[in-house]
Amino acid sequence: MIVKDMLPISFLEGGGFLELMASVEPDYRVPGRTTMTKRIEKLYKDKAEDLRRSLSTISKVSITTDGWTALTTESYVTITCHYIDSEWEMKSAVLQTRATPERHTAENLAEGLRSATESWGILEKVTACVHDNASNVTLANNEYLDWDSSPCYAHTLQLAINDGFKLKPIHHIVAGARRLVSHFHHSTVATQALCQKQVDQTLPDHRLIQYCRTRWNSIYDMFDRLLEQRWAVAAVLSDRSVTTLSDARTLDLADDSWIVMEEMLPVLRSLKCATTALCGESGVSSSMIYPVTATLLTKHLPAAPEESKKVAEYKQTVSVSLKRRLKPDEESSVHRIVS
Repeated sequence: MIVKDMLPISFLEGGGFLELMASVEPDYRVPGRTTMTKRIEKLYKDKAEDLRRSLSTISKVSITTDGWTALTTESYVTITCHYIDSEWEMKSAVLQTRATPERHTAENLAEGLRSATESWGILEKVTACVHDNASNVTLANNEYLDWDSSPCYAHTLQLAINDGFKLKPIHHIVAGARRLVSHFHHSTVATQALCQKQVDQTLPDHRLIQYCRTRWNSIYDMFDRLLEQRWAVAAVLSDRSVTTLSDARTLDLADDSWIVMEEMLPVLRSLKCATTALCGESGVSSSMIYPVTATLLTKHLPAAPEESKKVAEYKQTVSVSLKRRLKPDEESSVHRIVS
């Protein structure tokens, strides 16, 4: 239970758990931290040995790697292995998550990847490594390692999408929407008033969604929810017993901003669907890159006659950025599909 639910070992000493065990099985002696630590370590060794045996029967594998920073500002690198077993089922396994206090140079990253794959006996079996678009890990895979370097397409798409959000008019609208949502998240009075306005206007009892910088999809979610609750939000901002006039002037979005948000929803929805499809773990998503890209470039990103100039510029920026970020062979393949 501790391993499966990722509970701290101190869970064993919790008063509620001890009372539960005393009620369920009074004669059971709950193991201490030392005993449980040894059991978890043994479980890890057993699982690692099972994985090692499985990998020994596989001829080819691919890996993915990503660096991240914990809340304690410690840097970690995770390496995941992907392969097809003898039953033709795709399998994935996390090989390691280790702290990386050293500088994240291309040489150090390459040595970390080489050491990890070698320790699992798969160094000569790796056909490709999927990674983000950071220059250091890209250089590590291209110059120091003998396998194909495959930048994560979902990350590439995200970078192109974010280039569109950097356009000044779009950035201004996102900032205004974020400021509006933040007001409701930090004001108990405004939140309670919004709940009452939702009842009065028979709108869904939904909380406004804030934009998260590390998840561009949350901009779509923020716009979608604001449009759903637009008139309830407007009613709260116009209620002087809840919102002061100065705050209302600062927070209220112009009609043009609401129109752009509404026009952007379809294209953002398409981009969100593409990102979601390419982030799945249960299937081989690489085969979807060309058709997804071709569909975006020919159907969802071309400007429509009836939409505003701001939305057309956003689409154009994302389209140009996406084409620029594709590898030459990828761009030619997409071009053939489009043609």
